[in-house]
Amino acid sequence: MQTKPHPLDRKMLAALAVFAWSALLLQLYLSIELAFSNGRGVLHGTLAFLAYFTVLTNLFVALSATLPLVAGATPPGRFFAKPEVLGCAITSIVMVGAGYHVLLRNAWSPQGLQLLADYLLHYVVPLCALAYWVVFAPRNRLGALAPLAWCIYPVSYFIYALIRGELTGMYPYYFIDVAKLGFAKVLANSAAMLVAFLLVGMAVRFIAVLRGAAGSPAEP
Repeated sequence: MQTKPHPLDRKMLAALAVFAWSALLLQLYLSIELAFSNGRGVLHGTLAFLAYFTVLTNLFVALSATLPLVAGATPPGRFFAKPEVLGCAITSIVMVGAGYHVLLRNAWSPQGLQLLADYLLHYVVPLCALAYWVVFAPRNRLGALAPLAWCIYPVSYFIYALIRGELTGMYPYYFIDVAKLGFAKVLANSAAMLVAFLLVGMAVRFIAVLRGAAGSPAEP
């Protein structure tokens, strides 16, 4: 017999979806506005928007929070509801928040709406996602190799960012700017980030293991 989901589960997931989509729509608007101010169009602004790991990961979280709620019976809904997929999304967004705080927060000084988008994308969504996982991490066991499998996502992004940078000359983050740093340094930086991602993934999995062993106080 399947355990009935706790009402707070859906409420927290819905709140996470609202924050993630709000952050994404605001940043998309700002990216397009910046493109227009530079004499470019909507397509250029949208492509620039999609260049960032932060944006793609917030989109990953938004889909993981939304589709199980509104399309749970469909293949996309079932896919994003999988513990392995949600675990990857949580690991990735926690890495976004931690990486930004350590490496990027002093690299620029956003103002106005950009500051709001900055906080939503890098702090509010990661913290809400982590809070949701702490309370409602799936109780079915995640395999020991799950954090390693989750690394496919950042590695795929790294390849995408390098190809895009080679074609456009624009690298979204200074620590993967091949034109300035050289490929060897970028590879070393990326390897260090991947190790950090793996460690975060292990911590995310450990939270699920603890919850599976001890149960959740939020569930009846």
